[in-house]
Amino acid sequence: MIFVLGPNPNDKYPIPGNRNVQFIKNTINKPNIVAGEYSYYDAKDGELFEEQVLYHYEAIGTKLLIGKFCSIAAETTFIMGGGNHRMDGSTYPFNIFANGWEAYVPTLEQLSIKGDTVIGNDVWIGRGATIMPGVSIGDGAIIGARAVVVKDVRPYTIVGGNPAKEIRQRYSSEVVDELLKIRWWDTKMELINSYMGAIISGNLGELLEMKTKM
Repeated sequence: MIFVLGPNPNDKYPIPGNRNVQFIKNTINKPNIVAGEYSYYDAKDGELFEEQVLYHYEAIGTKLLIGKFCSIAAETTFIMGGGNHRMDGSTYPFNIFANGWEAYVPTLEQLSIKGDTVIGNDVWIGRGATIMPGVSIGDGAIIGARAVVVKDVRPYTIVGGNPAKEIRQRYSSEVVDELLKIRWWDTKMELINSYMGAIISGNLGELLEMKTKM
């Protein structure tokens, strides 16, 4: 096995001279966004990741939760629950204007807030994808470029389109079950480095061996 060191997980910009690839955890300032180590955003023109998280107001109470080792391409947009309008009557947001209309502020129940948006570990989100409020994307999933994800995505599946639909499962159900038990992203970096070849090739035998050492 080849031992590798890897980038510093505390760097904002882990590739020297590149101001687009940013470790999300080290660039976010909003407490309602939480990201795991090594998850990165490949920005367009250097914008910060949290600029792509829209309608995310602390008063709503929901969070965007991102696991470890996720790859998020440029122009990916996360639409959060603060952008919701009432749908039981007029959808017009009278309350955001002054002169008396502000009295008609809807309750969170009337806005149908769907809860946290959760991105698992080792997820790849393609360029320009849109993730809608309250969606949960499972570990190891792949989201195609320009996909609009409106419902939960199972672990280790590939989805694409608008609205996003499942294209195929990456591995058999039996292999997926094993990978979800192994959870290589939760082990020590020394062990991840030692088994890097197995991780990037999906070598289940070696990954099971790594599991015995975790």
